[in-house]
Amino acid sequence: MDDLNKSPIPPVSSSQASGSPRFKAFDLLATLVAVVRTDGCVVFANAALEDALGSSRRTIEGSSLSDCFTEPQILKHALEGAGSNEFAALRYDAWLRRLNHEPLPVHVVVAQTDTPGEAIVEMLPQEQQAKQEREERLIDQAQANKELIRNLAHEIKNPLGGIRGAAQLLQMDIDKELSEYTQVIIHEADRLQTLVDRLLAPHRHPHLVGDVNIHEVCERVRSLILAEFPRGLRVVRDYDTSIPEFRGDREQLIQAVLNIAHNAAQALVERVAAGDAQIVFKTRIARQVTFGKQRYRLALELHVIDNGPGVPDTIKDRIFYPLVSGREGGSGLGLTLAQTFVQQHHGLIECESRPGHTDFKLLIPLP
Repeated sequence: MDDLNKSPIPPVSSSQASGSPRFKAFDLLATLVAVVRTDGCVVFANAALEDALGSSRRTIEGSSLSDCFTEPQILKHALEGAGSNEFAALRYDAWLRRLNHEPLPVHVVVAQTDTPGEAIVEMLPQEQQAKQEREERLIDQAQANKELIRNLAHEIKNPLGGIRGAAQLLQMDIDKELSEYTQVIIHEADRLQTLVDRLLAPHRHPHLVGDVNIHEVCERVRSLILAEFPRGLRVVRDYDTSIPEFRGDREQLIQAVLNIAHNAAQALVERVAAGDAQIVFKTRIARQVTFGKQRYRLALELHVIDNGPGVPDTIKDRIFYPLVSGREGGSGLGLTLAQTFVQQHHGLIECESRPGHTDFKLLIPLP
């Protein structure tokens, strides 16, 4: 980074300086953004770019942005193309040089602005890009799941009542030794009815909004889990008590956290027997975070962490799909419903898992 200023570039005028109101919004972005002239001179660098480069804004502005890359010629060609109107936007992958750090892999987007001779260069760290793509897939998947579940449940519900009714009528007219078969039909029809009711539950009941204390939610779930698993399982609290109350549906959130924690407890059967099973409820405040294609100043992070065997690799990418379960006899609805309930709070559930450590993270925007 010592050679950031090696190219003789005309100074940035006061009208282009970082104090310009039209650039202020870029400081709210988590992505790295620079406004540059088409000769490569940096007119404005946002706060995220300052942090990534390890240099002050005053040092970056007025220097050549191309010199910040391991292959500066690519950006130079891109800016020349933007200046000659060869394209409106150009994307490519590159390595960003950083002071006292390894180069950072970034996805670069070069786009024209409304000002002639000026371009915006957005640099998205590859890890962050992958995270955003994963979140977008989760949101799209949850929406598709919701429509599929609702339509499928209604298609099953209608003929199910007829099947049960016909079995009851048939039972009245057959010998007692044959009635066990009609009882099987009635029992299975009732079981399917219960399943359908669970599928429709998120869409049937109104969203009851009130003040929610997330730690009251965690304590309720903790008591339920310990009542079912009184021995061999520790449920650890790691709370940030400064987290404020927020508006939401308390019962939905209890059910969402309970579904995740109950799955964790059932995955810990061997460790429960050994007496070293553990589930951790961890709450934190996240600042200036982006998820669900939106940026939030504050968000609640609730982690449900267990020391179980981890999510099987065969279903790791599908755990929020309906009827997908890693446990024999599982309905495969718990995580699907949890994701639905959290998304109704404009939030998202993510999962990171490896043997010995599974972390379900609930993200919910705070006011």
